[in-house]
Amino acid sequence: MKLSGLATLGVSLFASLPAWAQDATAEAAEVVAEAAPAAAIDNAFIFNTLLFLIGGFLVFWMAAGFAMLEAGLVRSKNVTMQLTKNIALFSIASLMYWIVGYNLMYPGDAWSMTGYVGTLFSPKSIGGDPDLATGYSAGSDFFFQLMFCATTASIVSGTLAERIKLWPFLIFTVVLTGFLYPIEASWQWGGGWLSEAGFSDFAGSTLVHAAGGFAALAGALILGPRLGKYAKDGRVNPMPGSNLALATLGTFVLWLGWFGFNGASQLALGTEADANAVSIIFANTNMAAAAGAVVAMILSQLIYKKVDLTMVLNGALAGLVSITAGPLDPSLFGAVWIGGIGGVIVLVVVPMLDKFKIDDVVGAIPVHLVAGFWGTMAVPFYTEGTSFGMQFVGFAAIGIFMFVTSAIVWVILKATMGLRPSQEDEMMGLDKAELGLEAYPEFTKG
Repeated sequence: MKLSGLATLGVSLFASLPAWAQDATAEAAEVVAEAAPAAAIDNAFIFNTLLFLIGGFLVFWMAAGFAMLEAGLVRSKNVTMQLTKNIALFSIASLMYWIVGYNLMYPGDAWSMTGYVGTLFSPKSIGGDPDLATGYSAGSDFFFQLMFCATTASIVSGTLAERIKLWPFLIFTVVLTGFLYPIEASWQWGGGWLSEAGFSDFAGSTLVHAAGGFAALAGALILGPRLGKYAKDGRVNPMPGSNLALATLGTFVLWLGWFGFNGASQLALGTEADANAVSIIFANTNMAAAAGAVVAMILSQLIYKKVDLTMVLNGALAGLVSITAGPLDPSLFGAVWIGGIGGVIVLVVVPMLDKFKIDDVVGAIPVHLVAGFWGTMAVPFYTEGTSFGMQFVGFAAIGIFMFVTSAIVWVILKATMGLRPSQEDEMMGLDKAELGLEAYPEFTKG
């Protein structure tokens, strides 16, 4: 009897298993259905944040590119100074953008002066739970935008190389990264008046590159050329760089970093359309750089009867700057001719600066300012809703602001603490005179 009862119970339990399984499956399906929308939102948040972080560390790597490029294009007696300036300016930019710059650039509803200046001295906070409604984490956005700020200061460093003292340059960097760059960038990327007026600059041909170029131009005019660069009879005395291998490495590093610079400026990777857009931007960015390098190589052969490597390197960089204002909308052919004109700019503007006795050690003014202008003006060829007139107005507004304010800061620094070292120190080299460290000490030993 007992065995029969157990058998009956077992049969009953076995028979009920399908019903239990169906109930469990139904409950699991309900959980999955309820979680599906949240998972979709989370995935977009995660991918957008990841894009900012990957793009940010690629742009950070551009700091190494600028350091290597400048170290290679200055004379050996000033290499340590350039390396010191580059690591110092990035560190200063990081602190100043946190203390002042970010919330000055992105004031939200806290605009004052009708959208021209945001909130001063309001350090950025990235703590707390993530706000999924923004589409990305606060920390990733801060990190990514900071990289652009530091890049602007790197542009100034190369132009003024070999004849500016360390501390005046670093004080200028404080002002540039904490105030000047955030103010002008807020006019477009912070929802300011240029954005409202229809100006378009996707990743910063004007807002970053030309802005840094104008600050560098103001400094070069006030600082003057290096000793012996221009003879009284009008001759230009070449001052070859110390290490073209480093300069070439720096160019490749910058080229690599530019994929983050332009690609992550799509600001989203949470949909198929965004992923496709990022891939187009990468391809166009690369084609523009390649075209700039090839055009500069061909023109240098035609003009100088020999290929000039420094022109080729700057041709690639000018091509990159040229496509930065509008890297998404052109076809590959469009990216090629836009970047190719950047290569032409380098071959034309570099000797033009020498005629005006404007000493630009690394060629940053042609590459970043002039090619930045070209890239900004090329946007309406492919981007709907833009106009050549508004593009010019935006470039002119940012150019005037950056040139005038930078010149004021340079003049104040010149009057108070001086910009240039003594002639003896400049001839000796700033590595020994100011730092007491040589980049290549074994080369100078007897």
